[in-house]
Amino acid sequence: MNNLYMPELALVEDIKEETSNIRTLTISLKSRKPFSVLPGQFVELTIFGYGEFPVSVSAVLGPTRDRLQTTIQRIGKVTKETANLSVGSTIGIRGPFGNGFPLAEMKGKNICIVTGGVGLAAVRYLINYIIENRDHYGKLQLLHGARTPGDLIYKDFLFNNEEAQEQGIEILLTVDQPDAGWEGHVGVVTELFKRTTLDPVNTMAVVCGPSIMMKFATQCLANMGFGDDQMLVSMERRMQCGMGMCGHCMVGQKRVCLDGPIFTYGSIKDALERAF
Repeated sequence: MNNLYMPELALVEDIKEETSNIRTLTISLKSRKPFSVLPGQFVELTIFGYGEFPVSVSAVLGPTRDRLQTTIQRIGKVTKETANLSVGSTIGIRGPFGNGFPLAEMKGKNICIVTGGVGLAAVRYLINYIIENRDHYGKLQLLHGARTPGDLIYKDFLFNNEEAQEQGIEILLTVDQPDAGWEGHVGVVTELFKRTTLDPVNTMAVVCGPSIMMKFATQCLANMGFGDDQMLVSMERRMQCGMGMCGHCMVGQKRVCLDGPIFTYGSIKDALERAF
């Protein structure tokens, strides 16, 4: 995309209802140009007549990479308008923006991903990338928590144990408030550390979710022996304009949209402790 100030016209090709207030959109540019996006980067979506908002890219699809998926939680004035989108709706898209995950540095290492709620959407593309390049990475673990079973997104992926085994992924799930049909773990996501083997040697951890969850997850990882630069945090939720102009995403001296949204914990540790 040449002019980062001007949204390009895009079409909503498909909509999947993940939960009562979260949906995944499959989007293509009207120009049919391919998307050049790295795992961890984000885009700005425009709902014409209402405004725009930043959102992570959860997948890039197709042999020519001309379809993009993004998962949106309806929590604000503009994002709530995504409920009125239907297949064929025209929206705008700017980007991609920000820095992605350090894929080269992660090669050859075990990867432990710890997420809460819709934070899983920010790392779904990373998981896809590792699966597609499985021989270049070691053990892959996903520890994910949600408030209730009904709040879990990507259920087809999370509950497909056979496919997870084939792809070499260990998936552990937990909820805060179970329903009558829930047979899994109950409690906060950090309790899942006790239910798996996690060795900090040659391992990188990725953390994304609500502030309180990220605070305790990074503390637990540090207590297990993870160094500050072995932990990667995604701060996408703090952004607004995506271009470093509004100042909304400042954490200490860091502008999340330009300096992130992916940071090593060590590079943002002091500012995060104040922000949390």
